[in-house]
Amino acid sequence: MLGSGPFRRLLGVRVISQFGDGLFQSALAGSLLFNPEKAPDGLRMATAFAVLLLPYSLVGPFVGVFLDRWSRRNVIYTANLVRAVIAVPMTLLTWYGQEGTAVYALGALLIIGINRFVLAGLSASQPHVVPEERLVTANALATTLGTVHYTIGLGVAGLTLSTVLGKTNHGYAVLAAVGALGYLGSALVAYVSFGRQDLGPEDLPTDPLRHALAAVARGMVAGLRHLADRPVAAYPMAAQGAFRVLYGVLVLATLLLYRRYFYPHNDGAALAGLTQVVIAGGIGSLLAAFLTPPATRWLGGWRWINALLGVVGVLVFALGLPFLPVLFVVATFFLSVAAQGIKIVVDTAIQQECHDDFRGRVFSVNDTTYNSCFVVGLFGSALLVPDNGHSVAAILVVATGFLALAGWFTMAGARVATRAHHALVVTASR
Repeated sequence: MLGSGPFRRLLGVRVISQFGDGLFQSALAGSLLFNPEKAPDGLRMATAFAVLLLPYSLVGPFVGVFLDRWSRRNVIYTANLVRAVIAVPMTLLTWYGQEGTAVYALGALLIIGINRFVLAGLSASQPHVVPEERLVTANALATTLGTVHYTIGLGVAGLTLSTVLGKTNHGYAVLAAVGALGYLGSALVAYVSFGRQDLGPEDLPTDPLRHALAAVARGMVAGLRHLADRPVAAYPMAAQGAFRVLYGVLVLATLLLYRRYFYPHNDGAALAGLTQVVIAGGIGSLLAAFLTPPATRWLGGWRWINALLGVVGVLVFALGLPFLPVLFVVATFFLSVAAQGIKIVVDTAIQQECHDDFRGRVFSVNDTTYNSCFVVGLFGSALLVPDNGHSVAAILVVATGFLALAGWFTMAGARVATRAHHALVVTASR
């Protein structure tokens, strides 16, 4: 797979951009969210995450329409270039300690929101650089290496702040500036590596932009209808959304546990413990890239999702209830394997089942669902879990939820198989 030049170049665009995201978002979180003086509670943490993630949902409906109408190479290049430019005034505001200003908040929303154009564009472009029979492997490498580089960016940021820059406004500003260089580098790689039409769509409309803007709502409805007629892609996407709700509950509970229960009076130990959690998550995501292609060839994508949901349901119950830091690290590893494995199967199903003219819109729906469901889980956790994160009921509900989701997905698979068999019988009888 890595022997394909176009795939390697597209992968380079992704990993450079996501490494920059890791650096920039670490600076953002450090200066706004995890400042020891602010000591946010669960609801404030959930709100901060919502501010970071909901721009994805707000711009999501627009992304797919443009990706299906404009050169995807140009969209990826321009989006990253704009993000680099916006990061400049934000870096200056951080340097002078003005993170709370409206300009800073608007800049953060724009940078994170515009990232939807980059990631959705990369996913929609993947079938143009690899053959269809290699899409599972390509998605496993691309999405997982992107996640791993984002995690590496987070780790490098934390290490640099602790050992070189210091947790000061100036340190966070330098980190944000380096993250902006990642956006610029990704834009340049995209521009020099691909021609205007190399990444699709195959047929570019020639009608004016105002018509495209007016067609956003109609385009999203068309994308949803296109998806509704393709249950092989729709059901896994729905399962992933439910998984993200439960995952969001666990993420916020874990943050609260490390800050207020495991190490309530030791910020250094809490940060070290959360670093272990992040590393375990990155390793789990990387392992999913190697496990998912052979697992889907052996079991099929549907059964692989079932297996992942069932296993994490059991493990959340077994590893969560003792409320020991080391077991939460192990649980995070397996949750990340499941999350990334499911994402790879969902991305591949969309690419294989949806026509190229609709693929960008469907990926936008998927991205919007992916982040919105996570935010729902965060707020559910903030409202139900105590401020120290210790909640037996939450662990039981989440574990039961994963197992129930596995049962529903099994039944959905049986319905899809029955429909497919019926269609074949009707076709054969004609």
